Amino acid sequence: MEYHPGGEDELMKAAGSDGTDLFDQVHRWVNYESMLKECMVGRMALKPFTAPLKGKHHILKETLMCCFARQLLDCDFLLTIEKHKDVIPKTNMASSLTSSVSYGTLTKNKSLDNSSKEVVPSYDWFQTDGLITVVIYTKQKDMNSELVIADLQDGKLRGEIIVKDYSYLFHVELSYAVHEDIIVQVSEKVGKVEFVLKKKETVSWKTLGQLLENHNSFVKCKDRGLYYRKCKLLSKANVTHDTRLFCLMLPPGTHLQIPVGHHVYLRQTVTGAEIVKPYTPVSSSLVSTFKNPSFSDKMHVFFMIKIYSSGLLTPVLDTLQIGEYISLSNPDGNFTVSQVEEVEELFLLAGGTGFTPMVKLLNYALTSSNILRVAKLMFFNKTEDDILWRSQLEQLAHNDARFHIQFVLSEPKEGWTGKKGKISSSFLSEFVKRSKVDSKILICICGPLAFMEQGIQ
Repeated sequence: MEYHPGGEDELMKAAGSDGTDLFDQVHRWVNYESMLKECMVGRMALKPFTAPLKGKHHILKETLMCCFARQLLDCDFLLTIEKHKDVIPKTNMASSLTSSVSYGTLTKNKSLDNSSKEVVPSYDWFQTDGLITVVIYTKQKDMNSELVIADLQDGKLRGEIIVKDYSYLFHVELSYAVHEDIIVQVSEKVGKVEFVLKKKETVSWKTLGQLLENHNSFVKCKDRGLYYRKCKLLSKANVTHDTRLFCLMLPPGTHLQIPVGHHVYLRQTVTGAEIVKPYTPVSSSLVSTFKNPSFSDKMHVFFMIKIYSSGLLTPVLDTLQIGEYISLSNPDGNFTVSQVEEVEELFLLAGGTGFTPMVKLLNYALTSSNILRVAKLMFFNKTEDDILWRSQLEQLAHNDARFHIQFVLSEPKEGWTGKKGKISSSFLSEFVKRSKVDSKILICICGPLAFMEQGIQ
């Protein structure tokens, strides 16, 4: 059982019944008939029979277990058969097996706590004439594509899967060349993740490849460290006088979806030193009619970044030319959308570019929640010219009656009729007010440190 990827629970689903349909759900591409033919060493005996052996008659209880060949990446095999030692000759049966199936499991880690041991993923891989498929069994029923990060670069496949507070890493240098694009499929109900690669040559791979550092490891997310890939700058547009909307394109071999409320790090070498700064991606637009249809959300990442003349990184970003590259990390953060799903009233407080985390959060709340009654944003800025996406926010409020926007300026010009001042208890006591006594609410705040400290206080 310990080598079966699905474990006892999965096998028991077919106990006493035809398991073909269940098998096809998980391994539909596997030619099981040829696999079983290679493994078969005899027909099942329905009853004990007598066989002559060295002039004597013995009752042979022939209990051949299901032969399960497990080919590791280093070409070792494991074959378990119960047999009568005088009837079946001692031969290296495993050496005669040829299979394009490889099963990988994680060795026991004594440092893992009991709860994490139960969710340690395992993997196997299969091939056809044109495809290589790596399958990772996460044993999680709520797996989704945002928890899967894949990078296929320079003949190396790196797949990272987030399982609760842990990170599972699959890292292999492939035996042969494959096309640079990768297909990632996630079966949420069974927790299965598939990486599908296209072979460049129609050859049979004897091994998947060479194991790389930390392959098949399962550690706390905080201990994994960040991985970067180079992304191309596709476009750069003005949002305000000092803020730009950058669009980066992920490499064709990368699968990366940044969860709501999470940020990434941008890294660039400036005068010989590596500069790293965190940024929260935004949507391409708040209002669907403004979206550019040529930009796919799966391959493009948008950032709204304020340029500081004395900054270390932002002036470099501002001079970045279309077609040039910048390194982007894996997502980081602990916010979960489950915090939004049961909320009836959502209150957002943003100061300046602290507005950026609110973009995807607001979009998710308005499009995915069935019980949300009110979503309110109080947006603090110095002047009218500093307000990010003002027209889109006003348009969104016009389109969706649940959304309300309030602009607050600390240094307004003459003629401003809106709210004036800085974040204070007088503002918030009026703004954060339940429409019903028992309403479930969520309050989110983001902005400069002083703004957040004052707001929380």
